[in-house]
Amino acid sequence: MPTVPPFVPSPLPLNSRVEDEAPYQDLLGLWSDLEAALGLLLARPALIQQLPHKIAQLDTWLQELIAHDSDSALYLMFQLAGSSTVGYSASHALVCATLGHILAHEFQLPPHERNALVQAAFTMNVGMTALQDQLALQRERPSVAQQESIRLHPSEGRRLLEELGVADPLWLDVVGLHHINTSAREPLEQQPPAERLARILATCDRYAAMISPRRNRAGRSVAESVQAVTGPQSKLYEQAGEALIRSVGLFPPGVYVALSTGETAVVLRRTPQVGQPLVAKLLDARKVALRQPELLALDGQALRISHALPSTEVTLQIDHRTLVRLGMYAARFSDGMQQLVTMPGMR
Repeated sequence: MPTVPPFVPSPLPLNSRVEDEAPYQDLLGLWSDLEAALGLLLARPALIQQLPHKIAQLDTWLQELIAHDSDSALYLMFQLAGSSTVGYSASHALVCATLGHILAHEFQLPPHERNALVQAAFTMNVGMTALQDQLALQRERPSVAQQESIRLHPSEGRRLLEELGVADPLWLDVVGLHHINTSAREPLEQQPPAERLARILATCDRYAAMISPRRNRAGRSVAESVQAVTGPQSKLYEQAGEALIRSVGLFPPGVYVALSTGETAVVLRRTPQVGQPLVAKLLDARKVALRQPELLALDGQALRISHALPSTEVTLQIDHRTLVRLGMYAARFSDGMQQLVTMPGMR
């Protein structure tokens, strides 16, 4: 089998100058701080003064984070979703808000609908924050009482948000409808705004829940998550699910993949070639860790992605700082990848 050379000379990015670290450190700090701020808000919403204004601030923060470098943001988001069970409610809400922001671009939603979608993603589970964190950590199935709380949380969340000053009826309606479970009778663009946004949010919710680990099950692979929102049994999510895959890619940044060579890699960045993202090889075919990650350009033939892997199958301690810097370094030399960075969420 022919050898495919690394995408860039590997020693350079690993020993780059200190100033090259700043963009990554800024992004990592913003992402961590945003999750922490969201976690505090969701844990005690009644103590937050001017809650709608605070949510709008978090939304602005999120937009700036994604605009800074969308692929690095996606990388960190999927790594977080695939590995963390601490503060599950906040990390899940952040993933859904990020995906909602990206899908708003894909569907070219007007600003008011886009804002309602993302703000609903942040707050859709505010009626069961503590329970959601508990469910992520418990091994047994939800009890009867827990199942009833899950069933009622959309209406409870809507009621709580209204009490705390949320006056936008579209935001409230989307929260109340986000567990919509009926198949659509018409295309998304022809549906009433609240139903349309609720279906988009339900798709993000389903996809994010599938890739996130819980004590009673490991996180599913991205391939399984894709099947959940685009497969033959997914009529509820189908149109929004297909748009989600177009936007973030079949193999998004931050997910682990098995290569056709038997090696294991992590996706760093999207490229204009569907199914051929930029990856960093981590394990050889014998599952032995490399001394340092190796950037690879896939050709879709001799070297291609075989399938996605659940995060639980890769137990290697990974230096995400180095990997994000590698991806950012490579993007400087690719006009196609740079376009994806400067136009977040667009394909």
